[in-house]
Amino acid sequence: MTPIKIVLATANPHKVSEIEEIFRSQVELDTVLIPRPTEIPEVEETGETLVENARLKAAAIVRATNSMAVADDTGLFVRALGGAPGVHSARYAGERATDQDNVAKLLTAMSRVTDRRATFETVALALMPDGTEFRAIGAVHGTIATSARGGGGFGYDPVFIPDELPGRTFAELSSQEKHRLSHRGRAFRALGEMIARGNLARGTERS
Repeated sequence: MTPIKIVLATANPHKVSEIEEIFRSQVELDTVLIPRPTEIPEVEETGETLVENARLKAAAIVRATNSMAVADDTGLFVRALGGAPGVHSARYAGERATDQDNVAKLLTAMSRVTDRRATFETVALALMPDGTEFRAIGAVHGTIATSARGGGGFGYDPVFIPDELPGRTFAELSSQEKHRLSHRGRAFRALGEMIARGNLARGTERS
């Protein structure tokens, strides 16, 4: 079987590694995953939803490479903050914010909050050169910790405690545990299954 060439819209090494591990778990899916080439700049995420941002990024890759592109966008939706940081999660503390900056701002915003429920959601979207699009959505419910814990993961992982493993943040889980439970794991497993079975019909699968 000829491997499927997929150009990823992300150049973030943490995200590339996670996507590779998740796709490799799809035993029927033989892929060659290529991180976003260095000559292609980051796409400005001007969409109002996760789907719109993922589509913007995938379209830019298709235009530049004429290859199948896969992009994703993730948001952390905190109930007590009216859904913030939501679609702006990556830039919550500013356009040039680091993961640590975003986590610090979130913990400050939650310092006097008792309802700490939150949902992590990822949209994983594949776009073909002919314009065919298919996508999957993964979500996981949990709570926001009162302080950052754990040395693994990235982003908000040190402060997100999934309901399915109470007491441990994503950053305290092994990569296998995290991929099994996480929003990104669920979204990319579903997307991988769609690609593997050749289901290129427009639509969305939710996991």
